[in-house]
Amino acid sequence: MPQRLFLEDLAEGQRFVSASRMVSAAEITAFAARYDPQPFHLDDAAAMGTLFAGLAASGWHTAALMMRMVIDSVPVAGGIVGSGGELIWPRPTRPGDTLHVETEVLEITPSRSRPERGMVVVRCITLNQHGEAVQIFTPKLVVPRRPAG
Repeated sequence: MPQRLFLEDLAEGQRFVSASRMVSAAEITAFAARYDPQPFHLDDAAAMGTLFAGLAASGWHTAALMMRMVIDSVPVAGGIVGSGGELIWPRPTRPGDTLHVETEVLEITPSRSRPERGMVVVRCITLNQHGEAVQIFTPKLVVPRRPAG
């Protein structure tokens, strides 16, 4: 397990890059059947007549994949704990896409009222094999400070 990072270990501009992960059509349809059962996530033929013009992963599936890749590549002490943010999907994730996440620390603010922690704003860009962003997530994370002693 990599060293766990506390607020003091992070710096604005610091970057983390996840491992890559390929997304299959079977994964897309299984996730959609359980959590987002819409035709463009379930059936390629039905999806052809939609704005996606083919099978597309649910944005929530892409978000779940991103979460796992961030957990594996950004070893924050106490885990990745969010407190809001902005999430956009500029293009769909397709069967056969190979995704990875690039995370950049944008802002660090130690808490005045809770000295044991601070807030960190990061940008997590999920990119496909062509370097195209399929998701951009800019969350605020609660990050613990290094314990005294």
